[in-house]
Amino acid sequence: MGSFVRIARNLLWSSFCSQSLSKNVSQQLFTSSASVFKSYKFRYGRTPVRKHREANATHTTAVELAFNSVVKIFTVSCSPNYLLPWQNKSQRETMGSGFVILGRKILTNAHVVADHSFVLVRKHGCPTKYRAEVKAVGHECDLAILVIENKEFWDGMNPLELGDVPFLQEAVAVVGYPQGGDNISVTKGVVSRVEPTQYVHGASQLMAIQIDAAINPGNSGGPAIMGSKVAGVAFQNLSGAENIGNHFSMLPDMTGVLVSKINPLSDAYKVLKKDDIILSFDGVPIANDGTVPFRNRERITFDHLVSMKKTNEKALVRILRDGQEQELSIILQPIQPLVPVHQFDKLPSYYIFAGLVFIPLTQPYLHEYGEDWYNTSPRRLCERALRELPKKANQQLVILSQVLMDDINAGYERLAELQVLKVNETEIDNLEHLRQLVESCNTEFLRLDLEDDRVIVLNYGTAKIATSRILKRHRIPSSMSVDLLDTE
Repeated sequence: MGSFVRIARNLLWSSFCSQSLSKNVSQQLFTSSASVFKSYKFRYGRTPVRKHREANATHTTAVELAFNSVVKIFTVSCSPNYLLPWQNKSQRETMGSGFVILGRKILTNAHVVADHSFVLVRKHGCPTKYRAEVKAVGHECDLAILVIENKEFWDGMNPLELGDVPFLQEAVAVVGYPQGGDNISVTKGVVSRVEPTQYVHGASQLMAIQIDAAINPGNSGGPAIMGSKVAGVAFQNLSGAENIGNHFSMLPDMTGVLVSKINPLSDAYKVLKKDDIILSFDGVPIANDGTVPFRNRERITFDHLVSMKKTNEKALVRILRDGQEQELSIILQPIQPLVPVHQFDKLPSYYIFAGLVFIPLTQPYLHEYGEDWYNTSPRRLCERALRELPKKANQQLVILSQVLMDDINAGYERLAELQVLKVNETEIDNLEHLRQLVESCNTEFLRLDLEDDRVIVLNYGTAKIATSRILKRHRIPSSMSVDLLDTE
């Protein structure tokens, strides 16, 4: 099975705009390090002998560069427990690779340092581990930048230069520290595919490049070297209608994609309409299969063009609406989904009242149901997590995740995993809004409306007293997470 490759130079400035789904991990990827908005000339094929020589040359160069550039990263991390959001899971130790870039910085994968509490770095041939600080993280593009203050570490270290997107059949060498060993490993391969691919860490659909060689676990974050420059970063990968154009008055020579749903919080919601046909993006024609031209007779999905735009940058979109062509300007901004796809490097939110544990629904919570979470987690929650869009800013889908049993809530335990809709007849916007409504209750009884027309009614005074008793019994230090304490 081959391995993949991803585009990184334009992703390094920021890493915060992408789309999301979730599938099983299947392969390893590495990020290409160049922008794709360039002109490429046609290249003739090379003979097998020349390819073999180039592959050997790449391997030799990679080894020479690696000794003073590629490092081993040791991470101590502690992930939150989304089923018991007031505590963390057990501490774990992981290892990965990274490499030195200009500015005395180290580039690696975000998943190598996700939820870190302590990070150490060791250079080749050195027994000393140096303390590192995570300076910047882009979970969507799975990239992170580390800095090391100790000047001794930088003695003899040479930065690697970022190169261009490799062409098909070009030779690359992936360098890193595989699991189970302390020595540098070099894996040779050739580029077999270039296309947007879903990243497992951030669940984003971004550019990746496949090679025909497997990458060992532990190599994540290591450079993929082509010639004397870095072509990418090793990382993790996730394992219709032909007659529709007649209905929308498309001419025979027109191609494009149909707008079926628009995020209400996006600028596009004010510009585009359902059933618009997007013909081109920034002057690049979009085919009926949603692809655009790329380099020499290659094609990639058009959302790659979107992912390469910076926050607040404008895009010109040519559309067909009611049989008439129009050119519209849209400001591109990252939009947070209703249900977050990931929540690295932060603690989960929760609020407990009368033993009722309220949380905002997140995909990491659903992941607690196991690797097959799509089939084993509550079906309705799963469908909402993957498909529902927010209707207003800062909106959250709040659920009753569990009931900590007590006399005050006896009989309500069967209502766990249902969405909370109202508190005392007021619709809730998010978890903080729910907390405010509960704590400002000035009536004898507190009423909670849940989906399926389920209702919880509590004597408010008795419930407040019971809350302290339940927290003490379960050794829970606070009735709410730190982020809610900060808003009190």
